[in-house]
Parts: sequence; C-alpha cells; structure tokens
Amino acid sequence: MGFFNIKNINWKYIFGEIFLLFVGINLAIWFNNWNTSKSMEKDKVVALEKIEGEIKANLDQLVKDHEVNQKIPSFFSDFDALEAEDGRFVASPETMGKLREKYPEYIREVDSTEVSDGQYAYRIDSYINLEITDLSSIAWEISKSTGIFHEFGYDCLYDLQSLYNTQDLVKNELNKATEALRNTSMKDLVRTLGILKQLEEQLEKQYRDMLQNIKDCR
Repeated sequence: MGFFNIKNINWKYIFGEIFLLFVGINLAIWFNNWNTSKSMEKDKVVALEKIEGEIKANLDQLVKDHEVNQKIPSFFSDFDALEAEDGRFVASPETMGKLREKYPEYIREVDSTEVSDGQYAYRIDSYINLEITDLSSIAWEISKSTGIFHEFGYDCLYDLQSLYNTQDLVKNELNKATEALRNTSMKDLVRTLGILKQLEEQLEKQYRDMLQNIKDCR
C-alpha cells in the first residue's frame, strides 16, 4: 500500500506559483480599475465641456430675449398713462412721436383726432411679439442618464442642479406668458413678465457664476 510522500512536494514552487497568480490577478484588477478611471475622467471632461457650452449658449439667448421681452411692460405702462375712458390715447404729437420712436416694433398704425389745442386722441393698432427663449438642458440630462454627473463633486453638482431648476422655472413662466398673450390677457402677461424678470436675473447670475467656477468641477 503506497503513501503520499510529503517530502517530495516542492513547496517553493507551489508558493511561487500562488504568489505569481495573486500578483497577476491584482495587476489585472488594478489595470482594469485604472483603465476605467481614465475612461471616466475623459467622459467627465467631455460632459463638463458640453454643459459649459450649453450654459454659454443659454446665457447669450437669455440676455438677448430678456431685453426684448422686458420692453413689453414698459410699453403698456407708458400707454396706460395716456389712456382715456373711451379706450383712445390722448397725447400731443410730440409725445406720440417719442413713443413711436421708442416702441417701433409694437406700434403698427396710428389714427388720430384733435380733441383740444395741441392734444390728439389716438387709436393705436399694436402688435406684441414675445420672444420664447429656447433654454437647452440636453447636456445636463445626458450627464445624468449616463451617471457621469456623480463624478462632478458635491458643490458642483449642487450648483448645477440649482441652476437647471431655476431654468425650468423660467421656462414655466415663459409658457404662462405665451398663454396670456394667446388669450390677449395683457394684465396677466405683464404680471407674468414681472415674475419672469426676477427669475431671469437670478438665472443669469447662476449662469455667470457657473461659467466662472466650472473649472473647479474638474
């Protein structure tokens, strides 16, 4: 009957093989983690560049449309001060000329009748055009759907989420303003534009702050 002879086992060889296997597995894991980390870092940089470009484009459009839309409350305020009981506007030709020069995009046609010395009653055909700001959030949504936004860091993520939340509020008020204009409810339009003014100013500040600090997200 034969017995297993433990003296013939090459323990150095076995331990060497185990050690090499252990080192090989750990190197493979390390390399895989390093490769994944490098890939995620690259995706993070690309995502932040896309978000930065999106914010820049949104800021340019916001500032441009804000200037146009906020003339609407001013237009109604100036003409309400001249409105008579019969719906006409009483003013001197000089005053009306200045208003037509100030709001050429809103006043299409003016018909006047002299009511007193130097004063005329005007019937005005006006056209109000509301600029609908197209604020994109595609880059932000993609960064969330891919999960790469988790790599941005807490402070950066907090500021971005806050920024896009404000952007959604602006878009919501723009929809309300559009509905008010569609229903020819000028009082609702002016009131909504007042709220929109505050939100757009807040959003503009958030845009500018993020563009200044987005490098810290990297």
